[in-house]
This record gives sequence, structure tokens and C-alpha cells, in this order.
Amino acid sequence: MRTLSRCSLAMCASLAAASAMAQAAAPAPGALPPAPPRARGPEMALAVEAAQTAIAVCLANGYKTTATVVDSAGVPVVMLSYDGAPERTQMIGLTKTTATIKYKVPSGEIADRVKTDAALDAEVKADPKIGTARRGALPIKVGGEIIGAMSVSGAPGGDKDEVCTQAGLDKIASRLK
Repeated sequence: MRTLSRCSLAMCASLAAASAMAQAAAPAPGALPPAPPRARGPEMALAVEAAQTAIAVCLANGYKTTATVVDSAGVPVVMLSYDGAPERTQMIGLTKTTATIKYKVPSGEIADRVKTDAALDAEVKADPKIGTARRGALPIKVGGEIIGAMSVSGAPGGDKDEVCTQAGLDKIASRLK
């Protein structure tokens, strides 16, 4: 009889524990499900290092700039804006990375192509996240896969922005996964 009581007690305790775990795991009614993690992209520490390097290279040439790094979905991982950089450089940097993610090429290539491709020019102008094609963003690749993009904005000309972007990416290239 004692053995039966102990078994019954053990079963009740197990059922109670299982019930408690099931209740703890169930979301509250009306609660939002957990948000998914961000898309594949460079690790935050590497993104910060690339942005800091790009800004330092531009600053050495006298340009106060903003560096932006986005993941493969175009969502910002980091944006660093040097003291005194014009505020518009933040939005312009995002338009450059958006073009790079959308078309899977450097933004400067799109800026060149819109000069001779009226359909592409119209498409770029119609996209509220791009508007104007500008040089200065480069894809971030691991192997052949684009895992993000990086841009610099604020130097006097996209070609100068692109030099700073390339310096930032060169600094982290060997450590990207």
C-alpha cells in the first residue's frame, strides 16, 4: 500500500511539474510571439570596427562622415556619425546601402548604370528608400554570398566615400563569417 501511495504521489508530482512547465512555456493570450533574430550579417563588433576605420580614413582626409553597416536584409547593424557630420549623411548612407542590397552590386555601379538606363533610373527614383543612386556603398561578402553592405556618406564626392568604405571593409574582411 505504501508503494502504491508513493507511486501515486510521484505521478501527481510529475503531472504537476509537467503542467507547470507547459503553462510557463505558453505565451499569455494576446501576447506577440518572440521576434525573429536579424538577418545574416556581420557581427556587431566587426561592423563597429569597420565603421570606425572608415570614419578615421575619411577624417584623415578632412571629411566628417557617417558610416553605416547593414545586414543582408538591409537592416542597420551600426551607424556611426562623426561629430560635426551633416545630419543628412545618415539618411544618404542608408539610401546607398539599400541600393547595394537591392541590386547586389556597389551603389556606384547603379549610379553609373542609371545614366544610360532610363528604366533603371525610373525604378531607382520611384523607390522611396533609394530615390537617387549615389556612389559610396559596397557589398559585404563571405565567399560569394552577400551578407550585408557598408556605406560612407559626407566626403565631397561618392568616389571619396567609397575609398573610406573600402578601407573599413578591408580591415575586417579576413574575420567575416
